[in-house]
Amino acid sequence: MLVDSHCHLDCIDLSEFDNNFDNLIQQTLDAGVEHMLCVSINLKQYPAMLEKVRNYPMISVSVGMHPMADETDDFSIDYLTQLATDEKVVAIGETGLDYYYHKDDPDWQQERFRAHINVANKVDKPVIIHTRDASDDTLDILREEGAEKCGGVIHCFTETQDFADQALEMGFMISMSGIVTFRNADALREVAKSIPDDKLLIETDSPYLAPMPHRGKQNQPAFVQHVAETLADIRGTSVEHIAEISRNNFYRLFNISV
Repeated sequence: MLVDSHCHLDCIDLSEFDNNFDNLIQQTLDAGVEHMLCVSINLKQYPAMLEKVRNYPMISVSVGMHPMADETDDFSIDYLTQLATDEKVVAIGETGLDYYYHKDDPDWQQERFRAHINVANKVDKPVIIHTRDASDDTLDILREEGAEKCGGVIHCFTETQDFADQALEMGFMISMSGIVTFRNADALREVAKSIPDDKLLIETDSPYLAPMPHRGKQNQPAFVQHVAETLADIRGTSVEHIAEISRNNFYRLFNISV
């Protein structure tokens, strides 16, 4: 059985599921995906996201703000800490740094990133890291804020071997998405070969970044199978082994009882 360690179920267009959320979840379960982590990207939408998945035991949630979320969104350490105590919440984030559009004004992202790590350490839940064009600052802030205490995952990994090695040294897990299946992702596949079995996660980041052979279409948690297949091929093992180790790592990192 598979798990999808990072998806945005509340962002999926349900028109291809007869506009029925239950149909999406049932199709996911039928595809052999037993658990999903629905990841928060802003606090304005978080209450509706939580309500949508509240009664599904096979769905856990995180709470936090994507680094590209509107910087005017209401945010405070106290409020995030309060939300994080909900028993449905297993992680903080996604958070991190994204300099693709904001390289000239990173201060507010860095401040909010540090606050998320502060909360993660306070509530003893792992942190989900997004990083884009900000590798050095991401690693520096993780170290400066003591993120090795709460641990977490570098989600949708697209960084270098050196970045992976430094993240692993801090105890972080590395999550591979559909990008690892793309034809132009040879460098990423080389990194994916090196991730230790006990540090590897797989994800879809649905509805974004659909893997081959669905690239260009809406992604969904069922497609995590293609990520597992690619990793099995490049690591010289079976899909069943990838499913087992990523499943075990997922439940251990996010402290989910099965």
